Amino acid sequence: MNTKNTEHNFAENERKIILLAMDTLKVIAPLEYVVEPIHELHCQKYDYLVRGKVFGNEFIWHVEVKKHLTKAGELQVMMNKDKVPHPFLLATEYIPPEAAARLHEAGVQFIDTAGNAFVNQPQLFIFIKGNKPEKQINALPTPARLFKGVGLKIIYLLLCQPELVDRPYRNLAEMTNVALGTVKSTMTELIQRGFILDMGKKGKKLLNKKELFERWMVAYPDYLKPKLLMGRFRGEGYWWKNIQLDPAIAQWGGEVAAAKLTGYLKPGTVTMYANKNCLTELVIENRLKKDPQGNVEILERFWPLENSFDESDIVHPFIIYTDLVAIGEQRTMETAKIIYEEHIGRYFRQD
Repeated sequence: MNTKNTEHNFAENERKIILLAMDTLKVIAPLEYVVEPIHELHCQKYDYLVRGKVFGNEFIWHVEVKKHLTKAGELQVMMNKDKVPHPFLLATEYIPPEAAARLHEAGVQFIDTAGNAFVNQPQLFIFIKGNKPEKQINALPTPARLFKGVGLKIIYLLLCQPELVDRPYRNLAEMTNVALGTVKSTMTELIQRGFILDMGKKGKKLLNKKELFERWMVAYPDYLKPKLLMGRFRGEGYWWKNIQLDPAIAQWGGEVAAAKLTGYLKPGTVTMYANKNCLTELVIENRLKKDPQGNVEILERFWPLENSFDESDIVHPFIIYTDLVAIGEQRTMETAKIIYEEHIGRYFRQD
């Protein structure tokens, strides 16, 4: 794999997005501007500066470019928008109306190539949503196989316990109930992509954990979580509120876990990660009724119990955070931000 060519393709696509989005904005606003690529500012990586003038007033925007705006990326920009010395601007190909409303509510300025925009500069206020894209910019490479299958189980295990990166592959296969061949291919690709450093006799080391987690959390809801669903159910009222789960049987995930961890959220959905052999027991004990449209989802736990968060009845913050971001509502995004700042950021400080 030619890493330099891949990086060049990403840079070219990003440049096309910002230039096209700015040109689209210029149609509706009397802007003069120049776009400058910048790679680092006050230890914050980002993409471009836009220096411009509108109605005689000069402005500078710090611009982050995202080809596809995922819910995880949306939360990321909400968390980073105040960490730079200039007003923040998100540029992307297309922002759906729901995401546009959330970004507007959070005060995140944005533009896209379809003509949607939220700009709040002195003497200039624009908020447009609902425009549909007419064409796509050249597609970037498809997601790596690494992030599209059960290899995500291996990645999760290593993120939670980086020291396991040096364990024999057969041990990792047993811990995750994944085929040995899948473990080998996953580890090989992690090495090739720079997430694992293989030092030969000195062992292996997990690198770039923050980036690896971000890639994992984007892929997990689409490529692994649907395969784990054992059933949907409905319970009576706030049946979950005073229940202490036996971790050997099940643990809370999603909104209930977030509520127990932060005391901040009022759950609208219930998620449990359970031992697949205990599903019937769990359903009967909690008087749950099978309902394909129910707000209770029970998923198969895919990690060894000793890898849980403090061995309590809630799952690891990595899972809680990812579940909340996947829901993507304003209330869950706010709680996800709290969990990242209080429980997740520390995992990456010495990355």
